[in-house]
Amino acid sequence: MNKELTSIYDNFGIFWRRLTSDSQLRWVGPEKGVIHLATAAIINALWDLWGRIEGKPVWKLLSDMSPDKLVTVMDFRYIGDVVNEFNAREILKERQTHKKEQEIKLLKNGYPAYTTQVGWLGYNDQQLEDLCKKFLDLGYTAFKIKVGQNLEDDIRRCELIRRVIGYENKLMLDANQVWDVHEAIDWMQHLVKFKPTWIEEPTSPDDIHGHSKILAKLQPYNVGVASGEMCANRIMFKQFLTGNAINYCQVDAARMGGINEILTVYIMAYILKKPVCPHAGGVGLCEMIQHLQMWDYICLSQTTQDRIIEFVDQQHEHFVDPVRINNAHYMPPLRPGYSTELKEESIREYMYPEGFYWKNKITEKEKTED
Repeated sequence: MNKELTSIYDNFGIFWRRLTSDSQLRWVGPEKGVIHLATAAIINALWDLWGRIEGKPVWKLLSDMSPDKLVTVMDFRYIGDVVNEFNAREILKERQTHKKEQEIKLLKNGYPAYTTQVGWLGYNDQQLEDLCKKFLDLGYTAFKIKVGQNLEDDIRRCELIRRVIGYENKLMLDANQVWDVHEAIDWMQHLVKFKPTWIEEPTSPDDIHGHSKILAKLQPYNVGVASGEMCANRIMFKQFLTGNAINYCQVDAARMGGINEILTVYIMAYILKKPVCPHAGGVGLCEMIQHLQMWDYICLSQTTQDRIIEFVDQQHEHFVDPVRINNAHYMPPLRPGYSTELKEESIREYMYPEGFYWKNKITEKEKTED
């Protein structure tokens, strides 16, 4: 490893702090928005490179780190009232005993997944039924559908899906932020009879108090609240977790400032007894987040109880090391890195604006204008 990379990886937490502390960049952020997304891109790329240098997938790279080393990559600024470097180190040391056993089980069994493919808005009833049957046959026991556009439609779709999957399997609902707080509470009163595990993003992803009010109203029905895919940083997560605003913590691999920051959220969630059920989907999100959830299984929570990874069955064909699903379980990636390497042909096809896809689009537009 060259001198420049060694200086980063030997002081990764300090590097992360420097990257997010420039006064002019913080004026644009701080630690949120496009600036923080760019931070995530840089940090995640560095983790991918580190895994390649060490010849390990990132989940293994993380799992093999000593607690002393691992806490140095994290930044505990602004969250010291929940966890600090000393607390985190002690927790990780306590979990060392069963690490090898957990890794063996992970390699054999994989990590449970749920599917979002069955319930996109716009599917007709036959599509819903066919997709539920398809994923049941593939071994899935947890299914998520989108709700919030039309109440009568939501009731009909939930009835249909419950008929197909039964009540022994899990059903999750996702509103994608469409409701005000009172609207979310009123709407969900009609859907609690379908016994959903959670309602996801029931209102603005920044409204911690609103989430807390919704959770309080749904608690008697044993319906949880899940959120976090749009949560920009560890400080927001601290408030969601300590404010009793969510039951399920949904970190996103590309939303916050990369792995260094996400690890602190996992530790806060562990301390506050909130299971992490990460958001996935999109281009590469499934590929990345599996590594962090697998690290959690080996080194931190060491359980899959109330924990599961979202799986969206699309766009994996663009990756050199796509996710591997076996009997509705993510199987641990074995190639070095963060599973984010795109195939050369996909880069040539979709790179903007030189890619073949975009050139064809421009040509078609010019023809239409003529």
